[in-house]
Amino acid sequence: MTRDRIDQMLVDYFKPAAAPAGLAQRVIRRAAAADREAESLLDRLAVSATPKGISLIRLGAQAPGESGAARKLIEQARGELHDYLRGERAYFSVPVDLHAVPAFQAKVLKAAGAIPFGQARPYAWVATRIGHPGAVRAVGTALGKNPVPLIVPCHRVLKSDGGVGGYIFGARFKGRLLEIERITPVLEGCTSTRIVCRVGCAHLRRARPEHRVVFASVEDARSVGYRPCRVCRPAKIA
Repeated sequence: MTRDRIDQMLVDYFKPAAAPAGLAQRVIRRAAAADREAESLLDRLAVSATPKGISLIRLGAQAPGESGAARKLIEQARGELHDYLRGERAYFSVPVDLHAVPAFQAKVLKAAGAIPFGQARPYAWVATRIGHPGAVRAVGTALGKNPVPLIVPCHRVLKSDGGVGGYIFGARFKGRLLEIERITPVLEGCTSTRIVCRVGCAHLRRARPEHRVVFASVEDARSVGYRPCRVCRPAKIA
């Protein structure tokens, strides 16, 4: 068999299958619906803060009268939540203030916060991580009372059988958050600056789309001459 014939066989074998009729339109409609759903939730969220950080995120009307420092944090949080829900952010930089949270719940929330973006863990994993392997139900209760959902990612904790489990904004939306994180890249580099950032970094926003490249890890980026951003510090999640 000639080399040309082999090449043609490979081309034919790996030729993409024809897309179903109307696929592009269905994808566009689904994406638009997801964007509307995200925008709708954000419009219904009330965000509260102290001068130290975000202290509460709940459904309701936004309360006026916050102090100057707290107001700036609320504005930052709402902007980051908007980007996150649109699949344009893989981390939150706005601080949280959990000083009023009981000690046990604080440990649970810290453990949930350690789950990497795009991944999930069972409730039992959280219980074991905080040193109370038999407290699975208490862990679920603590996560259910998370004062700052979305930013502290309790949605990344699932049932041991893989089920989504409960969530303050509903199981359906919890599944949507997990889907957003599955398709949102965590690291992107800029070919002109040779810097790799966490998706959502302000420095990366200035990069033109054609200059962006996705990396699986900081090590991959370093292997081709990129250096980690000093602002979003992607090396700390490596």
